[in-house]
Amino acid sequence: MAAPTAHPEVRFGSPTGRWVIVATVLGSGMAFLDGTVVNVALPAIGKDLDAGLSGLQWTLDAYLVTLSSLLLLGGALGDQYGRRRVYLLGMAAFTAASLLCGLAPDIHLLIAARAVQGVGAAMLVPGSLAILSSTFHPDDRARAIGAWSALAGATSAIGPFLGGWLIDAVSWRLIFVLNLPLAAVAGFVTLAHVPETRPPPSHAPPDVAGAVSVSVGLAAVAFALIEGAGGFGPREAAAAAVGIAALVSFVSLERRSPRPMLPLDVFRSRQFTGANLTTLAVYAALGGALFLLVLELQLVLGYSALEAGASLLPVTMIMLVLSSRMGALAQRIGPRWPMTVGPVVVAAGLVGLARVGAGADYLTDILPAVVVFGLGLATTVAPLTAAVLAAVEDAHMGVASGVNNAVARVAGLLAVAVLPAAVGLDLTAGSDAVSEGVHRALLVGAGLAAAGGLVAWATIRGGAKVQAPAQASVLQPCHDPCLRESEAPGAAA
Repeated sequence: MAAPTAHPEVRFGSPTGRWVIVATVLGSGMAFLDGTVVNVALPAIGKDLDAGLSGLQWTLDAYLVTLSSLLLLGGALGDQYGRRRVYLLGMAAFTAASLLCGLAPDIHLLIAARAVQGVGAAMLVPGSLAILSSTFHPDDRARAIGAWSALAGATSAIGPFLGGWLIDAVSWRLIFVLNLPLAAVAGFVTLAHVPETRPPPSHAPPDVAGAVSVSVGLAAVAFALIEGAGGFGPREAAAAAVGIAALVSFVSLERRSPRPMLPLDVFRSRQFTGANLTTLAVYAALGGALFLLVLELQLVLGYSALEAGASLLPVTMIMLVLSSRMGALAQRIGPRWPMTVGPVVVAAGLVGLARVGAGADYLTDILPAVVVFGLGLATTVAPLTAAVLAAVEDAHMGVASGVNNAVARVAGLLAVAVLPAAVGLDLTAGSDAVSEGVHRALLVGAGLAAAGGLVAWATIRGGAKVQAPAQASVLQPCHDPCLRESEAPGAAA
């Protein structure tokens, strides 16, 4: 095996360059695919495994807890031990967990397997971008990331449609088993064509203690919120105490660590803090809406899994078409206006969706609100990413984008954990009660999104022109949580 190198030489149009893009798209595409299809499968999972609302919440949140808490560590491990090696380890973990998900005899094993999937995804998602950035010649890096992002976007777009068809035609288990052939091809291509790269060795080890503390903190808090929906007893109180203590410990560890997973000094920037607060609000609204709306479409309106997945396809298509244009607009006029207007448009779309009920017509009642919702996201996401990256020095761009991605994941985690209990949602109370609970939750989401717009107006620099990120975003503010200064697009090799 050739010695690892930190000098990128692969050109975009070369055979090796094409294989590297294929390997990273297939590997990370598994994580993106699962991120869009599992929502559609929840009613079928609940029926097959006799799972209640809390079981469905954990099916989503077990994955989000490990993914959001380990994203930054996943990138650091690639830097320390080799990006291809860690990427392959993530692929192996994700694939093994996918098989366990597909074979799970009960909801408890499914939840455990989903947590392991999140661990694998935390190495796959940052690893894919790190491989691209460290492998391609600096002159071709932006083109490679753009191609990866477009193909990853296509994966996210077909996910709900393909997943819905598999669920209706065969079983929800197939959406997880589908990862096995994808992983086999991705692993072969990675081993055969992707060179190993790593930066000069660092004397400071990765921040494992920080990763453990934040993982325990998020998991314990999520447990208290989800399980406490039916009554907050001693078990839930103990979990909340453990979670809060672990999160406080995480902040303390990050202050003292020689190589912190989260350098706290990045939050001295008002714009960086404000952009992440906007991310938290908008992506909480997004996570809650996608979780609950799919349940309503299937449980109240009688949609099949395929119909429910296809009904939200316009959101992804609008994002694919308009995100780069919104990024270019933010580059010309600054991100403040798009980040203020976009969340308000998101809120308007959620208010429209809150009016959907039994007997609603898709073309006249649902599609207009879905389109407005998608337009709001497209207006917000790329300018938000640009604002985050513009708020920090070049040396912290990788950390900044990683923090922003993790914040988006945590926002979805909290929305899934908190919103159902906050609005009194009970899936066993009949279709009318379910619909009313979902409507209340969507209105809460609309309020969160609008608040995000107000935060952006108050904290984002007006008129500050920023450089749009090289990669487009697809339902995430940034797919690039691990690029270091030496890997940032345009940096010297």
